[in-house]
Amino acid sequence: MQIVLAYSGGLDTSVLLKQYIEAGHDVVAMTLNLGESDMVSGDGSQAALDAVRQKAIDLGAKDAVLIDARERFVEEYAYKALAANARYQGTYPLSAALSRPLIADLLVEVAQKYGYDAVAHGCTGKGNDQVRIEVGVRARAPHLKTLAPLREKPLSRPDAIAYAQKHNVPISHTAAKPYSVDANLWGRSIEAGILEDPWNAPPEDAYAWTVNPAEAPAAGTEIVLAFDRGIPSMNGETGAAFLFNLNKIAGANGVGRLDMIEDRVVGLKSREVYECPGSITLIDAHIALERLVLTKEELRLKAQLDQRYTELIYDGQWSSPLRDALDAFNAKIAERMTGEVRVQLIRGRAVVTGSRSPYALYSESLATYGNDDTFKHDAATGFIEIWGLPIAAGSAKAAEAAQRSTLVTS
Repeated sequence: MQIVLAYSGGLDTSVLLKQYIEAGHDVVAMTLNLGESDMVSGDGSQAALDAVRQKAIDLGAKDAVLIDARERFVEEYAYKALAANARYQGTYPLSAALSRPLIADLLVEVAQKYGYDAVAHGCTGKGNDQVRIEVGVRARAPHLKTLAPLREKPLSRPDAIAYAQKHNVPISHTAAKPYSVDANLWGRSIEAGILEDPWNAPPEDAYAWTVNPAEAPAAGTEIVLAFDRGIPSMNGETGAAFLFNLNKIAGANGVGRLDMIEDRVVGLKSREVYECPGSITLIDAHIALERLVLTKEELRLKAQLDQRYTELIYDGQWSSPLRDALDAFNAKIAERMTGEVRVQLIRGRAVVTGSRSPYALYSESLATYGNDDTFKHDAATGFIEIWGLPIAAGSAKAAEAAQRSTLVTS
């Protein structure tokens, strides 16, 4: 069989690649640069990803494809989620979930390029990513066969480590530090090992992008984020480079650590630990700008639609017509999402301290309690009478009914 394997270079996909080679299959290993190597190296170096590609070749892959998908991921996926303030169950900014439809698209594109008839991933049968990737592949190329070997024949972490050691597969996992890590510029997820017990506090060695908030600089760091029709930038920089720098600045101030029990697509609960310094800062700033420029009714409706948008991403429905429709709504809203937001990054928190926009609906002369107040206070009397009319009428009718009931029973 000829297979394109979504290959991260980690424990599971390295073991899968070796198993496929041992079984006599032709495999092209596809690895994406989504910014993780930039965050690890700190200088944007491709050395780590080059090593992943070489590892696949050394294990016996027919070819190993390294795709720089950073800008595509940020512009076509992350920024669309930002427009919806997407945080699953009010917490998780969907970093891994956002990369899966892109992985699915690229698996299809690479399979078509090589003329291969199957794609494969290393997701388990109880994970979310199997749903996201396979639904994405079916949406683009339903004729392709999608293989999920770890779903058909689950492999425990200890067994995977043992297989890798026996077959000389280089891995960084150990029995003492068996974390499963996934990362891109929108965030980093960590699970397995000691983290599987929700009573255990995450050890410091689980984190890589953020300092302990208790040890972060007391003064913090102030930044100003600019938005142009919803697209963020800082000091004139946008895209992947901007997000890389924002992650570094926010992470140095302890911003972005998340520890949650979340409900997976397949129905079970799981304990997930995340580091999302840049995305959390951006979402908080985006929400602050929305509050400044959108009407009350827009904000109320958008909050409901944002939740639905988030659920679509998490549940693997990126390719659904509903998401396209919600994107159109968010694009219309974004026409007024221009302005600046000042944020203080301090000891684990991203605190919005100011916002301004040419589309701001806030009027100081109406809101002030000073001498420049232009609000017509006496108009409030008539407003309250009309506003409360349904409640007053209902109360009067209830009182009349109660009085009739009393007369009848007496």
